[in-house]
Amino acid sequence: MAKQYMEVAVRKQSLVCLAADRNTMAGLTDLIATVGPHVAALKTHVDLVDDWSEDAWSLFCAGARDADLLIFEDRKFADIGAISRKQMAGKFDIRSWSDLVTAHLISGPDIVDGLQAGWSDVGRQGGVLLLAQMSSRGNLLVPSYTDEVVAKGRSHEGVFGFIGNGSRPAELAELRAKVGTEKLIWTPGVNLAVGDGAMGQRYGDPTEAVLAGSDCIIVGSGIHKSEDPGAAAKAYAEASWQGLLERTK
Repeated sequence: MAKQYMEVAVRKQSLVCLAADRNTMAGLTDLIATVGPHVAALKTHVDLVDDWSEDAWSLFCAGARDADLLIFEDRKFADIGAISRKQMAGKFDIRSWSDLVTAHLISGPDIVDGLQAGWSDVGRQGGVLLLAQMSSRGNLLVPSYTDEVVAKGRSHEGVFGFIGNGSRPAELAELRAKVGTEKLIWTPGVNLAVGDGAMGQRYGDPTEAVLAGSDCIIVGSGIHKSEDPGAAAKAYAEASWQGLLERTK
């Protein structure tokens, strides 16, 4: 899955994952058409969509794949493995269309086994991103917890990588040093307009985030709330790719 992501990133010269936080199917579909050429992945919250239906979601996922996008459901699973496996099924059947999901490790590493079993139940493979850091003000993911998450996640084949804090390059660089080079780091909390956002969110510069060790910047309002989402997505793609080129000189 990591290889698949990097192949898409190279084809599009973009390390951008769009946080598609819209609550209608029409809004989500419009985003794909507008920004698809400039982003490598699409982060969804399927339970936020007011007019969700199985048929509409299937068409949406097909459109995402046609646009060469990985689909990343930001579910933040946190239960025991057996329950997480069942949650991958259910009404939304996340296992059938997601390539990646997020999870907290608070319940222990069995959660990763449960999520992987969910994909296996329908003959698919996917990757789990463990939350090692968060960018929201006052979060409880303290350094000692981060260390535990990294230690357990690095050795688990089902772990695709980690979620880091894109708003604090110094913290992100520390995470990169702990993670090493075998797992990816994806980072929310980035915006070309650096500063504080609504409800405790903080933003850092996307190029600086990549230089500090991010392999994918997760961007939401900076793209989908801009006057020209397509142009904004292109600007973030260029900023992220510049950071990668500088990091790998």
